[in-house]
Amino acid sequence: MRLLLPRDHVAAASPEGAPVKVPDVSIPEGLMGLDIGPKTVAAYTAEIEKAKTVFWNGPMGMFEKKPFAAGTFAIAEALARCQGTTIVGGGDSAAAVAEAGLAEKMSHVSTGGGASLEFLEGRELPGVKALEV
Repeated sequence: MRLLLPRDHVAAASPEGAPVKVPDVSIPEGLMGLDIGPKTVAAYTAEIEKAKTVFWNGPMGMFEKKPFAAGTFAIAEALARCQGTTIVGGGDSAAAVAEAGLAEKMSHVSTGGGASLEFLEGRELPGVKALEV
């Protein structure tokens, strides 16, 4: 497993503000990171293309606002092209792949983001426990 952190960002003073490309890992004071930048999209996409399993939990930015949606939708498209197993967990991530028209291309989509993470941790899930015979 590899953990990749963002290399660049799209930021703004507020979600209603004008997007500013930040070509570095540090976001300047007074700005908030609202999307991943193009270098990060390229790095994540390259990793997704060769992956056998991808678990995606959480959008890349504030995709609900058009100026900050490109990173999330680029990652959704990369998952749709992935030949491996693609699992999307979480209500916002599920909404993003649905909005992109790509939900049917994923192996599995769950709105239970926190529960998905707890399941991966090996924790007992009360809803599943209640179904056990």
